[in-house]
Amino acid sequence: MALIETQGLTKHYGPVKALEKLDLAVEPGIIGLVGANGAGKSTLIKILLGVIPPTGGRAVVLGMDVVREASEIRKVVGYMPEHDCLPPDVGATDFVTHMARISGLPRSAARERTAEVLRHVGLYEERYRQIGGYSTGMKQRVKLAQALVHDPKLLLLDEPTNGLDPAGRDEMLDLIKRTGNEFGIAIMVASHLLGEIEQVCGFLVAIDAGHLLSAAPITTFTARTPVLAVEVEEGSDRLAAALVGHGFKARTDGDCVLVAMENEALYDAIRDTVADLALPLVRIQQERRRLEDLFRDPAPVAGNPQ
Repeated sequence: MALIETQGLTKHYGPVKALEKLDLAVEPGIIGLVGANGAGKSTLIKILLGVIPPTGGRAVVLGMDVVREASEIRKVVGYMPEHDCLPPDVGATDFVTHMARISGLPRSAARERTAEVLRHVGLYEERYRQIGGYSTGMKQRVKLAQALVHDPKLLLLDEPTNGLDPAGRDEMLDLIKRTGNEFGIAIMVASHLLGEIEQVCGFLVAIDAGHLLSAAPITTFTARTPVLAVEVEEGSDRLAAALVGHGFKARTDGDCVLVAMENEALYDAIRDTVADLALPLVRIQQERRRLEDLFRDPAPVAGNPQ
């Protein structure tokens, strides 16, 4: 059974097409949901939670239909919203315990579980302070704690590093990774920051303007390409022209020359050409695809550096 499955999922807000015929099947793990702001990420999450109905198509979460079984889905799914939605005059313990009680936990179990999750997110020592006095990073941890308190099978995290500085982002991403690995909870992380997704996720779902761009393991997008990058301090144009003259496919990219790896003679040709031109060589390295390339060039031609 797939963790999340959609068939022709569509959501329109009047003339605005937030999602358009989205077909998707995702297995458990830590999943990245990426796309620019306005791509449809938050809309997809809200549909999966059963908070808003789709305009067309269907979606299933943990085997349950998002329209017919929305309340059952929310019992086993934790949600961390993007925006600040915390009461400033309540302590973290009282707030998270309240959320646990709403999810159906008895009072004693709710208090015990709250202590566990606040310790997990690093707020145990500050658990009785009013949330209004928390830093942005601490508030994000409270939001994660309330999403975890009822022991869900799936976490939906909408921009979990929103408003955090670089150090705070790294700490939150490490916490998300540990949550998935230690608790065995499936997690979908929505973000417009591709570097974050690459850091913690094993599977990627990319959407653009409501359309599915790609869904595959993260290694599919970061694997080595059949392109060799040759960086020189100067003379990249001369190097590219010489390699083209020797029959290789090459083009410049700043101080780099990108060359298609078509035969084993390439390395010798680069060595000899750099030496003949007396160019200051910095590095020779096989290129890796980057997640950014997915949005710039969804289907690059293998063996062609252009």
